Amino acid sequence: MINKLIEKIKKTKAPIVVGLDPMLSYVPEHIQQKAFEEFGETPAGAAEAIWQYNKAIVDATYDLIPAVKPQIAMYEQFGLEGVKAFQKTVDYCHEKDLVVIGDVKRGDIGSTSAAYATGHLGRVQIGSKSYAGFDEDFATVNPYLGTDGIKPFVDVCKEERKGIFILVKTSNPSSGEFQDRLIDGRPLYELVGEKVAEWGSDCMGDSYSYVGAVVGATYPEQGKILRKIMPKSFILVPGYGAQGGQGKDLVHFFNEDGLGAIVNSSRGIIAAYKQDKYKEKGITPENFAEASRLAVEDMIADISGALENK
Repeated sequence: MINKLIEKIKKTKAPIVVGLDPMLSYVPEHIQQKAFEEFGETPAGAAEAIWQYNKAIVDATYDLIPAVKPQIAMYEQFGLEGVKAFQKTVDYCHEKDLVVIGDVKRGDIGSTSAAYATGHLGRVQIGSKSYAGFDEDFATVNPYLGTDGIKPFVDVCKEERKGIFILVKTSNPSSGEFQDRLIDGRPLYELVGEKVAEWGSDCMGDSYSYVGAVVGATYPEQGKILRKIMPKSFILVPGYGAQGGQGKDLVHFFNEDGLGAIVNSSRGIIAAYKQDKYKEKGITPENFAEASRLAVEDMIADISGALENK
């Protein structure tokens, strides 16, 4: 799947991923009202509103982008109905030939880690038959429990030719409370980066590993260091846009081949219709998906321009 991701990045010339992280407050009123008329002000109604919102954004952007990243917590908050909306979103994105990065941040050990890996990336055996669960192409994974938590995911990645992105240096302000702590004179995130490179060394696609890393756009200097530590690992870069990251901050996340990173924007794209600069172009809540397309085009131009001037 890492090969497919790279192929789609080359085809679209867009090393970006749209984060489908819908809060109900992002969903325009007319979509909420229609869903509530059918299902009531219930979790089923909220899930329907989110699904219709996602579908419109995907329809407006799928030809411009290689991948999407649904964050499962935004769906789980509505219980079973929300999880159904998550599955519908994953399936629909696959219908549009998008690579799906399941932002699930799982982290456990042994059979529990194996079950997470099976549920999100693999196939579960039921009697004489096997079935895919959520069937994402990549999943995000927390490395805090060490190799015991990562190996089951790597095993499934090898079997299914799928991938993972391991949290290394996250974009949130308090990430340094643990990730920047010095161990033998070196910050923890560097040691985790070395393990990512090690875990991915025997799990390779054509040019990059199935095992990637999450490194926040808000920490460009750390990204520069980690790029060298993990030369064959793709880096998923959150924190663009709404969290302050800009294209000029991101050039060192990429390798000399112009590959090696994919930059995420969530509310900066899916809630773009709320931004003044798009309102000034005639965007209203009724044509919110058009704003998402404009935001994607602006993001591509920003990152491409930065890479050209690298």
